[in-house]
Amino acid sequence: MLKAAINKNDTTAKWLIGIFSVVVFTAVVILSKFKLELDLGFNVHIFATINAFLNSVIAILLVAALVAVKNAKYLLHKQLMTTALILSVLFLVSYIAHHLLAGEAKFGDSNHDGLVSEEEKLLVGNIRIIYYFILTTHIILAAVILPFILFTAYRALTAEYALHKKLARITWPLWLYVAVTGPVVYWLISPYYG
Repeated sequence: MLKAAINKNDTTAKWLIGIFSVVVFTAVVILSKFKLELDLGFNVHIFATINAFLNSVIAILLVAALVAVKNAKYLLHKQLMTTALILSVLFLVSYIAHHLLAGEAKFGDSNHDGLVSEEEKLLVGNIRIIYYFILTTHIILAAVILPFILFTAYRALTAEYALHKKLARITWPLWLYVAVTGPVVYWLISPYYG
């Protein structure tokens, strides 16, 4: 096992993780209500493509990190998880940029008028139900997973490996689900980007 990278201070950690999680959640909710009208000279949906790519890489890193820890390669596990965390921060920045610059696309809006007509609903059929199920579960879990990820990382950084492992059994599959469903949502919604 690795030595502690930081000193244990649960009170400070709880406050910092709580404040950071609330600030990130609030920023995402508030900023998703706005659309900046800027001509950047390129297709702003490139950010959505970047998001899907980052989520795919994060999913691969999460699986690789699990394999590493199961093989007692703790330093490799730490490096992979740290990389996943850094890429998650980059994802968050790109996600906010995409929503600020592109606005919201509507699933099934094939004529890109911002409305989904009955004809457009018929064209997509039952895929619409699947899309909204995946999207809803993805959004809910993405909203609640951040403090779990941070507390799990904190327990590893303080070398409290029994607690880290206990939290990781909840955090890891939820984080993996969010990372995998992100590209699926992108693949389903990208035809409706205007």
